[in-house]
Amino acid sequence: MKIFFAIAILASGSLYSQISSSVPIDFKKIPNILDTTDYLYPFIVPDKKFEYWSVLSNDIDPEKMVIYESQMPEYMTLNDPAPEKGFFQKCLGMSCFSYILACENNHTTYFSSEKQLRDFIGFVDNLPEAILIATTYGFTVDTTHTQSASYKIEDNFISLYVAKIKSCPTSKESFLIKINRETGKLETKSNGIFFKSDECVL
Repeated sequence: MKIFFAIAILASGSLYSQISSSVPIDFKKIPNILDTTDYLYPFIVPDKKFEYWSVLSNDIDPEKMVIYESQMPEYMTLNDPAPEKGFFQKCLGMSCFSYILACENNHTTYFSSEKQLRDFIGFVDNLPEAILIATTYGFTVDTTHTQSASYKIEDNFISLYVAKIKSCPTSKESFLIKINRETGKLETKSNGIFFKSDECVL
């Protein structure tokens, strides 16, 4: 079921044939659902084989803290305290950041920074992984504009049109980033500000 869901989402990008003139015609629009980080985790294919791994938030409610989990092993022992910081920090307090718990040979390992998330992903297998890599560098998918929500997949690179957003006053700057699928390293180029407002979003 998960594989079917993944194929359906990725295939839906091919339905967008009308791309803005500022974006090359060989780029496809990123499907709207992929602008939400929590929906990207099921597509991660870790380079390393883990018995179990999950993406958690720092919520104290066990039912709310699990964002995504792979197949649970029959036995697992948690032998370390959860990290006090994580990646994609968006506030202070509960449910403000995420981290990965992975189990290997009955021992737990935590991946709790943007760099560690990139290490966990390793080779960039697909579009959702590429978006996660971009997000670790502060880029955002904004599906209201093709200048910030388009992609092209090649053998060695995945290229994305994404945005950097400032909130006060609100502005959106388009970037073309080229991700090396083997190393995860980025080449970036600004395409300028494509949206500006006097409003402040705090």
